[in-house]
Amino acid sequence: MAALLLNANRVISVDRIAEYVWDGAPPPSAAATVRTYVMRLRQALGEHASARILTRAPGYFLELDEHESDLGQFTAHRRRAAELAERGDLEGSSTELAEALALWREEPLADIPSRTLRDVEGRYLQELRLQTMELRFDTELALLRHAELVPELWRLVRKYPLREALVGKLMLALFRSGRQSEALDLYQRTRVLLVEQLGAEPSADLCEVQQHILSAHDRPRARVTAAPRTPAPQSGPTTTSWSGPNRPSPAQLPSVPPLLPAHTGPLARLERFLSASAQSAGTVSTAVVTGRGGVGKSALALHAAHALRDRSVHGQLYANLGGGSHPLSSRTVLLRFLADLGVPRSEIPTEESERESLYRSLTSGRRLLVVLDNAQCTAQIRPLIPGSGGSRLLVTSRRLLADLEGAHSLPLSPLDEAAALELLGSIVGPAVVRAEPQAARAVLTICAGLPLAIRIAGTRLLERPHWSIADFARRLTSAPRLLDELRTGDLGIRPSLDADHDGLRPTASTGVDPAEVFTLLGATETGYASSGRVAMLLGCSEATAEEGLDALVEAHLLHPPRAGRYRLDALLQAYASERAQAAGMEWRGHPLVRAV
Repeated sequence: MAALLLNANRVISVDRIAEYVWDGAPPPSAAATVRTYVMRLRQALGEHASARILTRAPGYFLELDEHESDLGQFTAHRRRAAELAERGDLEGSSTELAEALALWREEPLADIPSRTLRDVEGRYLQELRLQTMELRFDTELALLRHAELVPELWRLVRKYPLREALVGKLMLALFRSGRQSEALDLYQRTRVLLVEQLGAEPSADLCEVQQHILSAHDRPRARVTAAPRTPAPQSGPTTTSWSGPNRPSPAQLPSVPPLLPAHTGPLARLERFLSASAQSAGTVSTAVVTGRGGVGKSALALHAAHALRDRSVHGQLYANLGGGSHPLSSRTVLLRFLADLGVPRSEIPTEESERESLYRSLTSGRRLLVVLDNAQCTAQIRPLIPGSGGSRLLVTSRRLLADLEGAHSLPLSPLDEAAALELLGSIVGPAVVRAEPQAARAVLTICAGLPLAIRIAGTRLLERPHWSIADFARRLTSAPRLLDELRTGDLGIRPSLDADHDGLRPTASTGVDPAEVFTLLGATETGYASSGRVAMLLGCSEATAEEGLDALVEAHLLHPPRAGRYRLDALLQAYASERAQAAGMEWRGHPLVRAV
């Protein structure tokens, strides 16, 4: 019902409804089940209301008048506010915006048990509300009601301290109220916060507000008491048009932990490539950070993104594409990105090709940074490549994505022993590591150089101060399920490996299933394998076995061969053993049999 209401008077496909109902992971029977749910919904609504739900290929269409929902009324007030502002009636525009905002009650969709629906639709609604508030503040500042705005702006800036648009409006309202020192102090505190939490300087727009204040520019001499017929001079626009020059500048980059010293070199190379301005006409600077799960791809990419923040003057778009476990469709991300770029929901096309065209048009000629984290395949990425003209695309993926044309690839390797010891020492203390060097190396060998695994190991040692590193090393080597020991809070190694395994698909040429090969390796309980040995166990040709093994290498579930032997590290071996046990397979010497 929520999905239908939020897409009122537009066809919403069965596939999209299924994404919402099953949180991005619909079962094979989703289409039939959705039809059953719609039938029950019609029955629950009764004859009159159920007639509003129409079947329209490829899904359903809910007829709803504008005044029949709070969202419809909100949109109508926004539209009338824009029309009044265009005619110069700022007083009327401000009133319409205030009435629109008065319709809000707490968090949207709070009682809808769908993370995907809340993420896509709820995020859109929250951003729409903030943009509407900013429009009203612009209008009120144009009417010189700066003093009245200060309390409300203070409350919002405390809630959203990194939303620079709100900070800039509060600075201007303080300055116009004769509180210049407070305005400049707010700028300095915001700058410190941005540097500490995001590693970035304030945007050009916020710096411009500071310069206005320092030069005593734009101080009002009189208050407007009547609605002017033409827009009053002001520091910002009275309206925001998604198709005009005053489009929103999204700032969506998540914060990141401190950079690992071992990653300073890869970070410098990544920044250097993305900062280079020489690009062929019609191309977008694209970089792909690749590596196995837990190696630090996302953290490295986000550090680079924050470092390039000032160069992406028109904003930064970010989306986690979900990897292999819960891949997010480009259609869903396009809906979010178009909304974040200011397109009213009623004007976002239904057809995916039209959405792509609109997205390219909106991003063409702009300097945006688009960060796509945890991509599963190139098909997810292509529709999200921005239009040419100065934008940059930064992708992280477990896969190499060699078919992404023109992309610069940066493989990220696990930490070597020195870097791994340094990371563990930064968590538990260098002196603790120096006191037990051999035990520390034993733990780090099991962690396979993965920063995620090392952080979990360090956290577990901190949580249990009565453990020595040797105690923990013994637990890891003797645990019946090693991956259970490498888990703390919401962090674990198993989910990362699950994502790698879920992305496995039978190879196109021979049809060999890499997942079956991986299970077989777990059942043999050995850390090494050769294509000849696997071919014998599977009863296939050596070339076929090698293709399955290479697919596991590509998925980071197996190390590349040396002298013809493929290797499983301790984490991969433990996970493969779990998969074999789950499949009921045991190694009884030769051949492989399914346990009864």
